[in-house]
Amino acid sequence: MASRQHDPEASTSSGPRVFDNEVVVEPERPRVAFICRLYAFEKAHRLDPKSIGRGVRQFKTGLSQRLERDRVSTLAYRVKKTDEREIESFYRQYCEHYVRALDKGEQSDRDKLGKTYQTAGVLYEVLRGVSKTVSPELIAAAEDVHEKETFYTPYNILPLGAAGASQCIMHLDEVKASVDAVGYTCGLRWPSSFEQRRQELGELDLLDWLRAMFGFQEESVKNQREHLLLIIADVHIRLEPRPEPLNKLDGRALDAVMNKLFKNYKTWCKFLGIKHSVRLPEGQQEMQQRKILYMGLYLLIWGEGANVRFMPECLCYIFHNMANELDGLLTGIISIVYEGEDEAFLRKVITPIYRVIDKESQKSKNGKVPHSAWCNYDDLNEYFWSADCFSLDGPMRDDGGTSNSTRI
Repeated sequence: MASRQHDPEASTSSGPRVFDNEVVVEPERPRVAFICRLYAFEKAHRLDPKSIGRGVRQFKTGLSQRLERDRVSTLAYRVKKTDEREIESFYRQYCEHYVRALDKGEQSDRDKLGKTYQTAGVLYEVLRGVSKTVSPELIAAAEDVHEKETFYTPYNILPLGAAGASQCIMHLDEVKASVDAVGYTCGLRWPSSFEQRRQELGELDLLDWLRAMFGFQEESVKNQREHLLLIIADVHIRLEPRPEPLNKLDGRALDAVMNKLFKNYKTWCKFLGIKHSVRLPEGQQEMQQRKILYMGLYLLIWGEGANVRFMPECLCYIFHNMANELDGLLTGIISIVYEGEDEAFLRKVITPIYRVIDKESQKSKNGKVPHSAWCNYDDLNEYFWSADCFSLDGPMRDDGGTSNSTRI
Protein backbone atom coordinates (compact mmCIF):
# COMPACT_ATOMS: atom_id res chain seq x y z
CA MET A 1 0.00 0.00 0.00
CA ALA A 2 1.59 3.29 -1.02
CA SER A 3 -0.42 5.62 1.13
CA ARG A 4 -1.06 5.60 4.84
CA GLN A 5 -3.82 8.20 4.62
CA HIS A 6 -6.58 5.65 5.26
CA ASP A 7 -4.79 3.58 7.90
CA PRO A 8 -6.31 4.21 11.35
CA GLU A 9 -3.11 3.00 12.96
CA ALA A 10 -0.99 5.42 10.94
CA SER A 11 0.43 8.39 12.83
CA THR A 12 -0.37 11.81 11.44
CA SER A 13 0.54 15.20 12.75
CA SER A 14 -2.98 16.53 12.29
CA GLY A 15 -4.87 13.79 14.12
CA PRO A 16 -4.75 12.42 17.67
CA ARG A 17 -1.85 10.20 18.58
CA VAL A 18 -2.07 6.51 17.85
CA PHE A 19 -2.03 3.97 20.65
CA ASP A 20 -2.50 0.30 21.40
CA ASN A 21 -5.97 0.01 22.94
CA GLU A 22 -4.79 -2.82 25.21
CA VAL A 23 -1.99 -0.85 26.85
CA VAL A 24 -4.19 0.65 29.61
CA VAL A 25 -6.28 -2.43 30.42
CA GLU A 26 -6.27 -2.74 34.22
CA PRO A 27 -7.95 -5.71 35.94
CA GLU A 28 -9.46 -3.49 38.61
CA ARG A 29 -10.87 -0.91 36.14
CA PRO A 30 -12.38 -2.83 33.19
CA ARG A 31 -14.64 0.10 32.34
CA VAL A 32 -11.57 2.20 31.59
CA ALA A 33 -10.42 -0.47 29.13
CA PHE A 34 -13.84 -0.36 27.48
CA ILE A 35 -13.70 3.45 27.16
CA CYS A 36 -10.27 3.24 25.53
CA ARG A 37 -11.44 0.58 23.05
CA LEU A 38 -14.49 2.64 22.22
CA TYR A 39 -12.31 5.69 21.58
CA ALA A 40 -9.99 3.58 19.39
CA PHE A 41 -12.95 2.36 17.33
CA GLU A 42 -14.34 5.89 16.88
CA LYS A 43 -10.93 7.17 15.88
CA ALA A 44 -10.48 4.38 13.33
CA HIS A 45 -13.88 5.16 11.87
CA ARG A 46 -13.09 8.88 11.63
CA LEU A 47 -9.86 8.22 9.76
CA ASP A 48 -11.27 5.54 7.48
CA PRO A 49 -15.11 5.53 7.48
CA LYS A 50 -15.29 3.20 4.45
CA SER A 51 -12.72 0.72 5.85
CA ILE A 52 -10.67 0.66 2.64
CA GLY A 53 -7.23 0.61 4.30
CA ARG A 54 -5.29 -2.64 4.72
CA GLY A 55 -6.58 -4.55 7.76
CA VAL A 56 -8.97 -1.78 8.78
CA ARG A 57 -12.16 -3.78 8.30
CA GLN A 58 -10.84 -6.68 10.40
CA PHE A 59 -9.62 -4.27 13.08
CA LYS A 60 -12.97 -2.49 13.33
CA THR A 61 -15.01 -5.71 13.16
CA GLY A 62 -13.05 -7.38 15.96
CA LEU A 63 -13.16 -4.26 18.09
CA SER A 64 -16.89 -3.82 17.49
CA GLN A 65 -17.59 -7.37 18.65
CA ARG A 66 -15.53 -6.83 21.80
CA LEU A 67 -17.34 -3.56 22.54
CA GLU A 68 -20.77 -5.18 22.21
CA ARG A 69 -19.70 -7.93 24.59
CA ASP A 70 -18.33 -5.52 27.22
CA ARG A 71 -20.70 -2.57 26.88
CA VAL A 72 -23.12 -3.69 29.62
CA SER A 73 -20.96 -6.06 31.67
CA THR A 74 -18.30 -3.43 32.45
CA LEU A 75 -20.87 -1.02 33.84
CA ALA A 76 -20.99 -3.07 37.04
CA TYR A 77 -17.30 -2.29 37.64
CA ARG A 78 -17.56 1.46 37.00
CA VAL A 79 -16.46 3.38 40.10
CA LYS A 80 -17.85 6.77 39.08
CA LYS A 81 -21.29 7.75 37.84
CA THR A 82 -20.27 8.57 34.27
CA ASP A 83 -17.63 7.39 31.79
CA GLU A 84 -16.24 10.90 31.72
CA ARG A 85 -15.60 10.86 35.45
CA GLU A 86 -14.33 7.28 35.28
CA ILE A 87 -11.53 8.04 32.84
CA GLU A 88 -10.68 11.29 34.64
CA SER A 89 -10.44 9.47 37.95
CA PHE A 90 -8.23 6.75 36.52
CA TYR A 91 -5.95 9.23 34.78
CA ARG A 92 -5.48 11.12 38.03
CA GLN A 93 -4.80 7.85 39.87
CA TYR A 94 -2.32 6.71 37.23
CA CYS A 95 -0.38 9.98 37.40
CA GLU A 96 -0.21 9.86 41.19
CA HIS A 97 0.55 6.15 41.72
CA TYR A 98 2.72 5.36 38.69
CA VAL A 99 4.17 8.46 37.07
CA ARG A 100 5.11 10.29 40.26
CA ALA A 101 6.40 7.10 41.86
CA LEU A 102 8.76 6.59 38.93
CA ASP A 103 9.84 10.21 39.10
CA LYS A 104 10.93 9.61 42.69
CA GLY A 105 12.62 6.25 42.63
CA GLU A 106 12.99 4.19 39.44
CA GLN A 107 14.85 6.48 37.06
CA SER A 108 17.28 3.73 36.06
CA ASP A 109 14.63 1.60 34.30
CA ARG A 110 14.45 3.51 31.03
CA ASP A 111 12.09 1.05 29.30
CA LYS A 112 9.62 1.13 32.17
CA LEU A 113 9.77 4.91 32.26
CA GLY A 114 9.06 5.14 28.55
CA LYS A 115 6.08 2.77 28.70
CA THR A 116 4.64 4.54 31.75
CA TYR A 117 4.79 7.97 30.13
CA GLN A 118 3.40 6.54 26.89
CA THR A 119 0.46 5.03 28.77
CA ALA A 120 -0.18 8.30 30.57
CA GLY A 121 -0.19 10.10 27.23
CA VAL A 122 -2.68 7.58 25.84
CA LEU A 123 -4.99 8.03 28.82
CA TYR A 124 -4.89 11.80 28.46
CA GLU A 125 -5.78 11.57 24.76
CA VAL A 126 -8.80 9.43 25.62
CA LEU A 127 -9.71 11.80 28.44
CA ARG A 128 -9.68 14.76 26.05
CA GLY A 129 -11.80 12.80 23.59
CA VAL A 130 -14.39 11.84 26.20
CA SER A 131 -14.53 14.86 28.53
CA LYS A 132 -15.93 18.23 27.58
CA THR A 133 -13.70 20.03 30.07
CA VAL A 134 -10.40 19.11 31.70
CA SER A 135 -9.16 20.77 34.88
CA PRO A 136 -6.05 23.00 34.71
CA GLU A 137 -4.36 20.62 37.15
CA LEU A 138 -4.68 17.67 34.76
CA ILE A 139 -3.66 19.78 31.77
CA ALA A 140 -0.47 20.76 33.60
CA ALA A 141 0.19 17.12 34.49
CA ALA A 142 -0.34 16.11 30.86
CA GLU A 143 2.14 18.72 29.63
CA ASP A 144 4.75 17.39 32.05
CA VAL A 145 4.04 13.82 30.93
CA HIS A 146 4.34 14.80 27.25
CA GLU A 147 7.72 16.41 27.83
CA LYS A 148 9.05 13.32 29.59
CA GLU A 149 7.45 10.95 27.10
CA THR A 150 9.38 12.70 24.33
CA PHE A 151 12.55 12.42 26.43
CA TYR A 152 12.12 8.66 26.82
CA THR A 153 11.03 7.91 23.26
CA PRO A 154 11.59 4.21 22.40
CA TYR A 155 14.39 3.49 19.94
CA ASN A 156 15.64 0.65 17.79
CA ILE A 157 19.46 0.54 17.94
CA LEU A 158 20.64 4.11 18.45
CA PRO A 159 19.09 6.07 21.37
CA LEU A 160 19.21 9.41 19.58
CA GLY A 161 16.92 11.22 22.02
CA ALA A 162 18.16 13.36 24.89
CA ALA A 163 17.87 10.45 27.33
CA GLY A 164 20.18 8.29 25.21
CA ALA A 165 23.33 10.35 25.68
CA SER A 166 24.45 8.13 28.56
CA GLN A 167 24.05 4.87 26.58
CA CYS A 168 27.33 3.12 25.77
CA ILE A 169 26.70 2.89 22.03
CA MET A 170 26.52 6.67 21.76
CA HIS A 171 30.10 6.94 23.07
CA LEU A 172 31.60 4.88 20.26
CA ASP A 173 33.89 7.07 18.14
CA GLU A 174 32.38 5.95 14.83
CA VAL A 175 28.85 6.69 16.06
CA LYS A 176 29.82 10.10 17.44
CA ALA A 177 31.49 10.98 14.15
CA SER A 178 28.38 10.05 12.15
CA VAL A 179 25.98 11.85 14.48
CA ASP A 180 28.07 15.02 14.43
CA ALA A 181 28.24 15.00 10.64
CA VAL A 182 24.48 14.48 10.19
CA GLY A 183 23.84 17.19 12.77
CA TYR A 184 25.79 19.89 10.88
CA THR A 185 23.04 22.22 9.57
CA CYS A 186 25.00 25.48 9.28
CA GLY A 187 24.07 27.57 6.24
CA LEU A 188 20.67 25.95 5.67
CA ARG A 189 17.55 28.12 5.44
CA TRP A 190 14.53 26.67 7.23
CA PRO A 191 10.97 27.42 6.07
CA SER A 192 9.18 30.03 8.15
CA SER A 193 6.30 27.61 8.73
CA PHE A 194 8.74 25.29 10.51
CA GLU A 195 10.19 27.86 12.90
CA GLN A 196 7.77 27.18 15.76
CA ARG A 197 8.28 23.45 15.43
CA ARG A 198 12.04 23.98 15.50
CA GLN A 199 11.66 25.60 18.90
CA GLU A 200 9.47 22.73 20.13
CA LEU A 201 11.68 19.94 18.77
CA GLY A 202 14.99 21.46 19.82
CA GLU A 203 18.21 20.45 18.07
CA LEU A 204 17.57 19.26 14.51
CA ASP A 205 19.74 17.67 11.84
CA LEU A 206 20.01 17.34 8.06
CA LEU A 207 17.22 14.77 7.76
CA ASP A 208 14.91 17.08 9.71
CA TRP A 209 15.69 19.75 7.13
CA LEU A 210 14.82 17.38 4.28
CA ARG A 211 11.57 16.57 6.04
CA ALA A 212 10.75 20.26 6.42
CA MET A 213 11.46 21.04 2.77
CA PHE A 214 10.03 17.97 1.03
CA GLY A 215 7.27 16.80 3.36
CA PHE A 216 8.58 13.37 4.36
CA GLN A 217 6.84 11.52 7.19
CA GLU A 218 8.21 11.96 10.70
CA GLU A 219 8.50 8.24 11.47
CA SER A 220 10.12 7.56 8.11
CA VAL A 221 12.71 10.23 8.88
CA LYS A 222 13.47 8.55 12.22
CA ASN A 223 13.97 5.18 10.51
CA GLN A 224 16.20 6.47 7.74
CA ARG A 225 18.21 8.65 10.11
CA GLU A 226 19.25 5.58 12.06
CA HIS A 227 19.74 3.65 8.80
CA LEU A 228 22.10 6.30 7.41
CA LEU A 229 24.02 6.76 10.67
CA LEU A 230 24.66 3.03 11.02
CA ILE A 231 25.76 2.64 7.40
CA ILE A 232 28.24 5.51 7.70
CA ALA A 233 29.51 4.37 11.09
CA ASP A 234 29.99 0.80 9.84
CA VAL A 235 32.09 1.94 6.87
CA HIS A 236 33.98 4.52 8.96
CA ILE A 237 35.18 1.97 11.53
CA ARG A 238 36.45 -0.38 8.80
CA LEU A 239 38.60 2.15 6.95
CA GLU A 240 42.26 1.30 6.36
CA PRO A 241 44.43 3.10 7.23
CA ARG A 242 42.47 4.08 10.33
CA PRO A 243 41.05 7.62 10.42
CA GLU A 244 42.76 10.08 12.73
CA PRO A 245 41.09 11.20 14.90
CA LEU A 246 38.57 8.36 14.92
CA ASN A 247 35.73 10.52 16.29
CA LYS A 248 35.81 12.80 13.24
CA LEU A 249 34.15 11.52 10.09
CA ASP A 250 36.56 10.60 7.32
CA GLY A 251 35.54 11.63 3.80
CA ARG A 252 36.42 8.16 2.52
CA ALA A 253 33.48 6.72 4.46
CA LEU A 254 31.01 9.05 2.77
CA ASP A 255 32.47 8.35 -0.66
CA ALA A 256 32.20 4.59 -0.12
CA VAL A 257 28.56 4.82 0.96
CA MET A 258 27.69 7.18 -1.90
CA ASN A 259 29.27 4.89 -4.48
CA LYS A 260 27.08 1.99 -3.31
CA LEU A 261 23.86 3.98 -2.98
CA PHE A 262 24.15 5.77 -6.32
CA LYS A 263 25.68 3.00 -8.46
CA ASN A 264 22.40 2.13 -10.16
CA TYR A 265 21.37 5.79 -10.43
CA LYS A 266 24.57 6.77 -12.25
CA THR A 267 24.26 3.73 -14.52
CA TRP A 268 20.74 4.88 -15.37
CA CYS A 269 21.94 8.40 -16.15
CA LYS A 270 24.71 7.05 -18.38
CA PHE A 271 22.24 4.85 -20.28
CA LEU A 272 19.93 7.82 -20.93
CA GLY A 273 22.83 10.10 -21.79
CA ILE A 274 22.04 12.67 -19.11
CA LYS A 275 24.19 14.31 -16.45
CA HIS A 276 23.51 13.13 -12.92
CA SER A 277 22.07 15.56 -10.37
CA VAL A 278 24.65 15.03 -7.61
CA ARG A 279 26.44 18.39 -7.54
CA LEU A 280 29.11 19.00 -4.93
CA PRO A 281 30.39 22.44 -3.86
CA GLU A 282 33.92 23.39 -2.97
CA GLY A 283 34.92 23.45 0.67
CA GLN A 284 35.32 20.32 2.77
CA GLN A 285 32.57 21.05 5.30
CA GLU A 286 30.04 22.16 2.67
CA MET A 287 30.86 19.14 0.48
CA GLN A 288 30.37 16.75 3.40
CA GLN A 289 27.03 18.34 4.23
CA ARG A 290 25.88 18.11 0.61
CA LYS A 291 26.87 14.43 0.34
CA ILE A 292 24.87 13.57 3.45
CA LEU A 293 21.87 15.50 2.13
CA TYR A 294 21.93 13.58 -1.15
CA MET A 295 22.26 10.24 0.65
CA GLY A 296 19.54 11.17 3.12
CA LEU A 297 17.25 12.24 0.28
CA TYR A 298 17.75 8.96 -1.55
CA LEU A 299 17.07 6.85 1.56
CA LEU A 300 13.96 8.87 2.42
CA ILE A 301 12.62 8.38 -1.12
CA TRP A 302 13.35 4.66 -0.88
CA GLY A 303 11.87 4.44 2.63
CA GLU A 304 8.50 5.85 1.58
CA GLY A 305 8.51 4.27 -1.88
CA ALA A 306 6.42 1.25 -0.80
CA ASN A 307 5.55 -0.82 -3.90
CA VAL A 308 7.43 1.64 -6.12
CA ARG A 309 10.61 0.02 -4.79
CA PHE A 310 9.91 -2.78 -7.27
CA MET A 311 10.62 -0.18 -9.98
CA PRO A 312 14.24 0.81 -9.30
CA GLU A 313 14.57 3.08 -12.35
CA CYS A 314 11.39 4.87 -11.32
CA LEU A 315 13.16 5.60 -8.02
CA CYS A 316 16.11 6.89 -10.06
CA TYR A 317 13.77 9.24 -11.91
CA ILE A 318 12.25 10.52 -8.66
CA PHE A 319 15.66 11.03 -7.08
CA HIS A 320 17.00 12.76 -10.20
CA ASN A 321 14.25 15.36 -10.10
CA MET A 322 14.31 15.84 -6.35
CA ALA A 323 18.09 16.16 -6.32
CA ASN A 324 17.70 19.01 -8.81
CA GLU A 325 15.15 20.57 -6.47
CA LEU A 326 17.53 20.08 -3.55
CA ASP A 327 20.22 21.94 -5.47
CA GLY A 328 17.73 24.73 -6.17
CA LEU A 329 16.93 25.00 -2.46
CA LEU A 330 20.58 25.15 -1.48
CA THR A 331 21.48 27.74 -4.11
CA GLY A 332 18.41 29.88 -3.44
CA ILE A 333 16.82 29.39 -6.87
CA ILE A 334 13.68 27.99 -5.24
CA SER A 335 12.47 28.57 -1.69
CA ILE A 336 10.45 25.47 -0.74
CA VAL A 337 9.28 22.25 -2.37
CA TYR A 338 5.77 20.76 -2.11
CA GLU A 339 4.85 23.66 0.19
CA GLY A 340 6.50 21.88 3.12
CA GLU A 341 3.30 19.98 3.94
CA ASP A 342 3.38 16.93 6.19
CA GLU A 343 3.29 13.71 4.12
CA ALA A 344 3.44 15.81 0.93
CA PHE A 345 5.97 13.48 -0.71
CA LEU A 346 3.79 10.44 -0.10
CA ARG A 347 0.64 12.15 -1.40
CA LYS A 348 2.10 14.07 -4.34
CA VAL A 349 4.79 11.72 -5.65
CA ILE A 350 4.30 8.13 -4.52
CA THR A 351 0.50 7.88 -4.39
CA PRO A 352 -0.12 8.92 -8.05
CA ILE A 353 2.41 6.34 -9.26
CA TYR A 354 0.95 3.68 -6.99
CA ARG A 355 -2.51 4.35 -8.39
CA VAL A 356 -1.22 3.59 -11.89
CA ILE A 357 0.28 0.33 -10.57
CA ASP A 358 -2.97 -0.54 -8.81
CA LYS A 359 -5.04 0.23 -11.92
CA GLU A 360 -2.89 -2.07 -14.05
CA SER A 361 -3.03 -4.79 -11.41
CA GLN A 362 -6.82 -4.72 -11.43
CA LYS A 363 -6.80 -5.21 -15.21
CA SER A 364 -5.18 -8.61 -14.69
CA LYS A 365 -8.29 -9.92 -12.90
CA ASN A 366 -6.10 -12.03 -10.61
CA GLY A 367 -4.09 -13.46 -13.48
CA LYS A 368 -7.06 -14.51 -15.60
CA VAL A 369 -6.37 -11.94 -18.34
CA PRO A 370 -3.49 -12.42 -20.85
CA HIS A 371 -0.39 -10.51 -19.85
CA SER A 372 -0.50 -8.53 -23.10
CA ALA A 373 -3.60 -6.76 -21.76
CA TRP A 374 -1.99 -5.27 -18.65
CA CYS A 375 1.36 -4.11 -17.27
CA ASN A 376 3.30 -5.50 -14.32
CA TYR A 377 6.07 -3.78 -12.37
CA ASP A 378 8.74 -4.57 -14.95
CA ASP A 379 6.59 -3.24 -17.78
CA LEU A 380 5.91 0.01 -15.98
CA ASN A 381 9.53 0.34 -14.90
CA GLU A 382 10.63 -0.04 -18.52
CA TYR A 383 9.04 3.34 -19.21
CA PHE A 384 11.74 4.93 -17.04
CA TRP A 385 14.48 3.46 -19.24
CA SER A 386 13.36 5.94 -21.91
CA ALA A 387 13.89 9.69 -22.06
CA ASP A 388 10.11 9.94 -22.48
CA CYS A 389 9.81 9.71 -18.71
CA PHE A 390 11.03 13.31 -18.43
CA SER A 391 7.71 14.47 -19.86
CA LEU A 392 6.13 13.64 -16.48
CA ASP A 393 5.66 16.39 -13.96
CA GLY A 394 7.47 16.43 -10.64
CA PRO A 395 5.78 16.29 -8.23
CA MET A 396 3.33 14.07 -10.04
CA ARG A 397 0.01 15.68 -10.81
CA ASP A 398 -3.01 13.80 -9.56
CA ASP A 399 -6.01 15.35 -11.29
CA GLY A 400 -7.89 12.43 -12.79
CA GLY A 401 -7.82 11.82 -16.51
CA THR A 402 -5.54 14.76 -17.26
CA SER A 403 -2.80 13.59 -14.92
CA ASN A 404 0.54 13.19 -16.61
CA SER A 405 1.10 10.13 -14.46
CA THR A 406 -1.60 8.28 -16.40
CA ARG A 407 0.63 8.35 -19.48
CA ILE A 408 3.10 5.89 -17.94
